[in-house]
Amino acid sequence: MPRKGGPIQKRSLPNVTKVLAVASGKGGVGKSTVAVNLAFALAMNAEHAPRQRPRVGILDLDIFGPSIPKLMALETAEEPQLTDAGAIVPIVNHGLPCMSMGFLLPKAPGTDSSADTAVVWRGLMVQKAVQQLLFDVDWRDSAGGAGLDVLVIDMPPGTGDVPLTLGQLVNVDGAVIVSTPQDVALTDVRKGVSMFQKVSVPIVGLLLNESHFICPSCTTPHELFGPPAAFRATAAQFGVDVLGELPLVPGVSRGGDCGVPYALHSTAGADGTIDPGGKEWRETMAGVAGKVWQFLSK
Repeated sequence: MPRKGGPIQKRSLPNVTKVLAVASGKGGVGKSTVAVNLAFALAMNAEHAPRQRPRVGILDLDIFGPSIPKLMALETAEEPQLTDAGAIVPIVNHGLPCMSMGFLLPKAPGTDSSADTAVVWRGLMVQKAVQQLLFDVDWRDSAGGAGLDVLVIDMPPGTGDVPLTLGQLVNVDGAVIVSTPQDVALTDVRKGVSMFQKVSVPIVGLLLNESHFICPSCTTPHELFGPPAAFRATAAQFGVDVLGELPLVPGVSRGGDCGVPYALHSTAGADGTIDPGGKEWRETMAGVAGKVWQFLSK
């Protein structure tokens, strides 16, 4: 039967100029870590940005497994405040405004964090939560003035209710799809690309995470999870760009665990030496940010 009232009309998000979704078909590929670091890279690599100091925010749309509170050292943050109009005020850390379902959940008994609080909801409740996070957050600065130049949305893995709701309701300006080299991850990447194409979300490109490990003693790349050939072939199959191939760097994981994203770390170690893998990671991420800004500026 035809839908009454015609197709759903997509809307722009309040006080947000551009919307960038960071997605993956498969969980566990480092998508959330990439999303957070990409948000900082967009803020710091502003050559193609609309202004010298662009305002970038990050929205965690993973309702069941929010990662942004941990990655941004906001696990013990108090519940967000509300504006006079009832909109949710993002929580800011490291200069980046953030919003996550994790900020709205009750704290687990005997703890000062909601990290262990399970969300046990059916589809309708999830859709309502997603819509509130999308349309009821005030992304303007503390003075109530400038909004965001770009909002990075950390998507849940897969092609379920949340990405479908986003694609149907919001004018998304681009999607970055993250994968690792294994075929099991690439199989779901292809599904993710197909889903975004069906809901008319333009794809900025594919980003390979944990592509290789550079040994600090020999500077030789080691492809621990397999060669990138299948990943590159997948991008070619769908006619989308390869944005970059990020090396596996231990500091990226450590930075996420302590809530200080690797993009904010010094390029040199405590002893003053520069890790070749870390150097390549930063250069690659800066290049990805530049490509994203160019795409969003079209």
